Amino acid sequence: MSDTLVVCHLGHEPYRRTWDLQNQIQRSVVDAKRAGRTPEHVLLSVEHAPVYTLGKSGDENNLLVDEDWLAANGAELVRTDRGGDITFHGPGQIVLYPILDLDQLFTDLGKYLRLLEQSVIDCLLMYGITGSRVKGQTGVWLPKNKHQPERKICAMGIHCSRWVTKHGLAVNVSTDLAYFESIVPCGIADKPVTSLSRELGRTVPLDEVRERLVGHIVRQFNLTLRQLHGREARDYIDELTGETQPRSNG
Repeated sequence: MSDTLVVCHLGHEPYRRTWDLQNQIQRSVVDAKRAGRTPEHVLLSVEHAPVYTLGKSGDENNLLVDEDWLAANGAELVRTDRGGDITFHGPGQIVLYPILDLDQLFTDLGKYLRLLEQSVIDCLLMYGITGSRVKGQTGVWLPKNKHQPERKICAMGIHCSRWVTKHGLAVNVSTDLAYFESIVPCGIADKPVTSLSRELGRTVPLDEVRERLVGHIVRQFNLTLRQLHGREARDYIDELTGETQPRSNG
C-alpha cells in the first residue's frame, strides 16, 4: 500500500492537455494494479486559460452564449466525461485533479467527495470563512446572510474507473466571476458563484491558498506529501506514463 501523494504543480496548462494527462496517468495506475504493483497517488495542480467544461450528463442549454461569444472572449467549451453539469475554469482559480487509487484507501465515492469538500472547508476556515455543504449537491458553499444569498465557492466533478479517480475540484480565489454570468453554474439557477478574494475584500495569493489546500487534502486522506514543480513534475509524469509530453511555459 502506498501512502504517498505526489503533487505535480504544472502551472498554466490548457484544459485539453491536462485532461489527456489525467487519462494517461489513470491508465498507468490501472495497469500497475493489474500487474500486481502498488502505484503512487498523484495530484495535478494547474491553472487554466478561460474554458467552460460540461459534464457527461450536463445540459448544453446551461451555456447562455454562442460560439462567436466564446471566440471573442478567448474561451472554449469542452464536453468532458466527468460528473456534474457546466462550470468555468480560468485564471485566479485553483484546479486540482486527484488521481487516487481508492482500492488502497476506501472504496466509497461518497466518502471521497466528502473528504475533498472537508479539505476546502478547512482551508477556508484559515481565512475566517465558514464553508458548508448543500444537501444533494457537491462542492462547497457559503451560507446566506442578510446581505448575500447562499453562494458557491468550490465546484467538483469526478470520474472513476476501477476505483482510480480523475477530474476533481476548482476553488475560486481571485477568478473573474463575470465569466460565470454566461452559464447556469452547475445547472443551478438560483445560487450565484463567489470567490475568496470577493468574500475577504482583498487579493489573496493563489500560491498561499494552494499550499494550504494541498496540506488539508494530505491530512484528510492520511497521506505523505511529495511535491514536484515544473520540469521535475513533467519528467515524473513522463516516466509514470511512458510518454513524452509537449512542453509549455509555466
